[in-house]
Amino acid sequence: MTYTPPTWPVSVKGVALDVRGRVLLLKNEREEWELPGGRLEAADPSPECTVERELQEESGWMVKAGPLLDTWIYQPLPQTHPERRVVIITYGCTVLTPEADPVVSHEHKQIGVFTAAEVPGLTMPEGYKQSIATWYGRM
Repeated sequence: MTYTPPTWPVSVKGVALDVRGRVLLLKNEREEWELPGGRLEAADPSPECTVERELQEESGWMVKAGPLLDTWIYQPLPQTHPERRVVIITYGCTVLTPEADPVVSHEHKQIGVFTAAEVPGLTMPEGYKQSIATWYGRM
């Protein structure tokens, strides 16, 4: 019997803070807050380029990807699709357009900026909360 390793999509996310130190989050169709970012595409030269492109598309912010914060596996539908998983790669980002207000794209229901103290109470995967806490810890 030949072993076939699992193949999961890779999503590259960015933790970006506004000029007041609040983290940018987007509300998805599951009514969860999430970090901006998206699927690693074959045409993307690097994960850093993916997160820079996705943040601009989803919020209007221009960013520079900084250090890799963490990598974790998200299981969005464990009850109905236990085999479905997404590899999440998270970068800390520097906002290059700090004067610009973020604008929600057609991909999400809502956009918001939240303080470090507000993040633990939000409905979102724990992995995102950990990524945010890691970036705040480096600031």
